[in-house]
Amino acid sequence: MKVKKLGFYAIMALVIALTAIIPAQANRVYAENQEVTIYYFWGDGCPVCNIATPELQAIADEDPRINIEIYEVWFNAEAQQIFVEMAGDLGFQPRYVPTTIIGDRYWEGYTENIRGEIVSHIDKLLTQIETPTEEPPVDRETINLPLIGTIDLTGQSLLVSTLIISFVDGFNPCSLWVLSVLLSITLQTRSRKKVLIVGFSFLLTTAALYGLFIAGVFSVLRIISFLGWIQVVVALIALAFALVNIKDYFWFQEGISFSISDKKKPGIYQRMRGILRDSDSVWKLIIATVVFAAGIALVELACTAGFPVIWSNILASQQVTTTTFVLLLLVYMLVYLLDEVGIFLVAVFTLRSTKLEEKHGRVLKLIGGVLMLTLALVMIIDPNVMNDITGTLIIFALAIGATALILLIHRVILPKFNIKIGTEY
Repeated sequence: MKVKKLGFYAIMALVIALTAIIPAQANRVYAENQEVTIYYFWGDGCPVCNIATPELQAIADEDPRINIEIYEVWFNAEAQQIFVEMAGDLGFQPRYVPTTIIGDRYWEGYTENIRGEIVSHIDKLLTQIETPTEEPPVDRETINLPLIGTIDLTGQSLLVSTLIISFVDGFNPCSLWVLSVLLSITLQTRSRKKVLIVGFSFLLTTAALYGLFIAGVFSVLRIISFLGWIQVVVALIALAFALVNIKDYFWFQEGISFSISDKKKPGIYQRMRGILRDSDSVWKLIIATVVFAAGIALVELACTAGFPVIWSNILASQQVTTTTFVLLLLVYMLVYLLDEVGIFLVAVFTLRSTKLEEKHGRVLKLIGGVLMLTLALVMIIDPNVMNDITGTLIIFALAIGATALILLIHRVILPKFNIKIGTEY
């Protein structure tokens, strides 16, 4: 119980930190001398800049309160230094042109979507300049938590998305199966010490590698997010993962499947037993478990890569700072590990373990697949829906409702008419 409480308090501490950071970044306003200044960095010879430069100049010419400062950074050392300093203040690397900075927001590249975001942000700042002495009314969304108090959820769509996606991602059939089998084999020694060493080493290694994988995906998407078509590509990847997972609910491991195949399982059993057989010291046991966990993490990657790609794309599209990403990633990993830590603690305190069965794996595949499908469609149709907490909650509620409806029809209604779909029966 003490371990669970510590985990709960750790997550809530990160939640509180994020509720302080994210709204602060979202609500900062740049308005010097009652002007909105566009800092625009371009390169002489850049084809995208040739489109962006006149359009941004036209936007600035529409209102005398809008000022634009243009810097050519490919051949002008002084402009390069200004670019580096401003990028450093905002926490990003100055890698691409065109780059547009307005207050605490920046845009790398130039597309129709980016142009719309720039215009919308300028309109927002101009509205605030018009009423400098009055705070714009904000509808506050709050929750009350025991021992924590009231938390303001205004603008916390990223945090809500992180909590829900990581929670669903945590119920990964591949990872849960490997951990439950590993603990079952270790429990045959009747040694609580070995269960602790093996379980802790396995969880720490797989979590570290998974976190590095997510950070890598985010870094790539952040670099290329200025390309308008990348959103569609990511959505199609998520759609493919979703359809395969939903298929696995009806036809488990038939055709393409992001699961650990039955052919690989005997080898995994053998390596698990080898860990205990050949480990006559604590350090050998730790090293053997870490090596095994690293190999399993690579095998599981195809089974679980869908959600990190979706989540990283959501963060990259909203241009979060490095600090915010790190904090959100910590929340993601803590929530992701909750179910596995629960299985581990049960095994430690009771010296018993439960094995994940195929029927459980099918349902988990359906839940994950429907949520991925919903998020993929949102990315294709209108990604801006995820920008506020109400839209985010509606999206997840629709996914949960659709999953429940599929289960009701497939397992309750259709069998009454002797209609059977899939291989579960």
